[in-house]
Amino acid sequence: MKSSDPPVRDRRKRGTRDETEALLTDAALRLLTRDGVLGGLSVREIAKEAGVNHGQIYQYFGTREALLRAAVLRRLNQLLARRRLYWDRPFVQRRMALWRWGREHREVVRLESLLALEGDSKLRVFPYLEKAREAMKRDQEAGNLPPDADTDIYHVITSAAYHGYFLFNETYARELGTTVKDLDERAELAFERMLKGLAASSCCADK
Repeated sequence: MKSSDPPVRDRRKRGTRDETEALLTDAALRLLTRDGVLGGLSVREIAKEAGVNHGQIYQYFGTREALLRAAVLRRLNQLLARRRLYWDRPFVQRRMALWRWGREHREVVRLESLLALEGDSKLRVFPYLEKAREAMKRDQEAGNLPPDADTDIYHVITSAAYHGYFLFNETYARELGTTVKDLDERAELAFERMLKGLAASSCCADK
């Protein structure tokens, strides 16, 4: 270790690449979740938290931004592996399931937002875009959405609603003088009404 390097607590024995990448992405997530600051998160800080040499970040990821993106994707993949995606359900039910998932895992929404603010051009907020488009097409064919609906915009608007809400819900609750739980329940009802409004011309919108 060079004299200019900061001391690293509990430096671990060199493991496999997969093990080291997991240590680094988990460390980045812990720091992001704890501090909520993307711009101030340094490579050396992440390496110190992971207990590995900071040079391995560049060796395995190339850039700090690539590491942070990998950390968010790792967390998303862990959650998505346990998530039911409800592709066979109609539009309103499917999007309500997405809302409830966001409520349960709001930290992922916030991490994605941090990367978006960083200007990460490789960030994807629609990892299942083609599946979503296929489901929307089935909705139109089944009468669950208007035949002339701009389904890409439906996807964007509903996604923006839940991303924006779960990014700010604690602040909203504080300013409105209520609890997060109360606001979440009220917002969920409003979100469902919005969805039914988008599907209003369908005889099946309330199913």
